[in-house]
Amino acid sequence: MGVDAAALVQLIGGRDVTLQGETDTPDRYGRQPAFVFLDPAAPSVQSQLLAQGAALASPAVAGKDCARELAEAEASARRAKAGGWRDGHVIKNTESPGDILADIGRFALVEGRVLSVRTAGSTTYVNFGRNWTQDFAVTISRRMMVTLEAAGMVPKSFERRRIRVRGVIEKRGGPRIEVLREGQIEVVGDP
Repeated sequence: MGVDAAALVQLIGGRDVTLQGETDTPDRYGRQPAFVFLDPAAPSVQSQLLAQGAALASPAVAGKDCARELAEAEASARRAKAGGWRDGHVIKNTESPGDILADIGRFALVEGRVLSVRTAGSTTYVNFGRNWTQDFAVTISRRMMVTLEAAGMVPKSFERRRIRVRGVIEKRGGPRIEVLREGQIEVVGDP
């Protein structure tokens, strides 16, 4: 689920907006991440879209307070079954790898019970099934493992627990999401 374009147009179409970013300098691709505001006293457009269930929160937000605000807005929409959360198909199930593969190249939420956590070379694999060529897995580089562990997340502790991961779906054997940031993994259930 990307941003619901109709909801975005309804919210800001034809109106003046204010952009607030960390820097005024675009990245090497000409992109300039920013929060969009209709009114400086109101929540950001991103928060409003998340609260409507018209978008998913990205873990790429640098500021912890901003990231928390966006996560809370998304959680509120999920609890209220608003927008895209209404039909219950926003979160992909790890038991349906074909459904996950349908979203290759797209940002998605995937949830399921972890079968095992194994390290091979410099990559740790959080496995949700036994067949690496078909089943969903999360990959974590050695560098990212250090970051996760410093934040108190020990991937080995995910075994037999239900987790939710957000990121871009790739196909490497089976469907995969590579962890690039701390906020991509959320433990949602105990063994």
